[in-house]
Amino acid sequence: MTIYFVAGEVSADNHAAALMRSLRALDPTLKFIGRGGPQMQQVAGTRFKNWIGDAAVLGLWEVVRKYGYFREQFRQTLAEIQESKPDAVVLIDYPGFNLRLARALRAQSQTHRMIYYISPQVWAWNPGRIKKMAGLTDLVLCIFPFEADLYTASGLPAVFVGHPMIERLETQRIDTHRDPNLIGLFPGSRIREVRKIFPVMLETVRLLLEAKPTLHFQVAAASEELAHEIKEKGKNLVDHAIEIKIAATPEIMQLAWAGIVASGSATLEAAYFQMPFVLIYKVAWATYIAARLAVNVDYLGMPNLLAAKEVVPEFIQHEAKPDAIVKAVASLMKDVNARDRMISEFDAIISKLGGSGASDRAARAILQELQMVAPSTTQ
Repeated sequence: MTIYFVAGEVSADNHAAALMRSLRALDPTLKFIGRGGPQMQQVAGTRFKNWIGDAAVLGLWEVVRKYGYFREQFRQTLAEIQESKPDAVVLIDYPGFNLRLARALRAQSQTHRMIYYISPQVWAWNPGRIKKMAGLTDLVLCIFPFEADLYTASGLPAVFVGHPMIERLETQRIDTHRDPNLIGLFPGSRIREVRKIFPVMLETVRLLLEAKPTLHFQVAAASEELAHEIKEKGKNLVDHAIEIKIAATPEIMQLAWAGIVASGSATLEAAYFQMPFVLIYKVAWATYIAARLAVNVDYLGMPNLLAAKEVVPEFIQHEAKPDAIVKAVASLMKDVNARDRMISEFDAIISKLGGSGASDRAARAILQELQMVAPSTTQ
């Protein structure tokens, strides 16, 4: 049997690759095709397209600027699915592309099963679309517990499988002690994020050093390209007070006394590793205004959303001012009670994510769905 995958971002590439390995372990005869990133390609083989470098975009303007590219990729994807006639299409996050793809495939009345893994956060920006998804998707595999209830209530079969991040992070624990003078900086995994967010972090670093010169900082760079960008922007502070480390997010989060983290999956990683932190985020103003009009949630950070309260201070857009961030970070550095409260909340938040084994649970749910199509060919 054949499964066609579509993933468009780095984190989705990692999660989907783990899912593919779990599927192969359960049924070695499965064939994987589609498009995603290098991790998925490594599992699936050379027929699988690695398009992450071009597909992973951030912000409204970048999507508009690359409209021609995405239109052509959309056409190619539809043609590939029509030609290959897979038994299932598995869509991983990436809602701007994948929800349109699901709609187009349903309009063609194809017989494959449509499965969504790492469900789109429509509950945040358009709850009404949940009911529309029921007509497009056969099964949603959710990584947050409240999502399954929302989808099921709208008549869409959904299963909470847990967050695949947990199984990855469990292997990245190190035996170490925190450095009370170390602050971790996590400016994001995309270059446009770094260009917006890291300058605010730099000014925050300068102010923190004025108050306490013994502090030092480590910044997590997701790639060599981002490390170069960070070094160019940091100039005098890099190599003096700031050390750049590539692909070292888990290590820094276990060494640092506190952190400043860009909104995204890194906020849950910080919670998992029990690093007290503040959240920061900045985008282009057009993107921010469009998001404010569309998004209907009380918090941006997933730890706060899961806790239904502000566990982690959030500094978003115009509120991302260095002096305000300094005060919040200084409190986490000095106030033992504040640190302990935050860490205790982190324990409760992470306990909601289902523990290890999300990829295996998702794989079993997919195979069960495939058995509805061809019960004699799956294990």
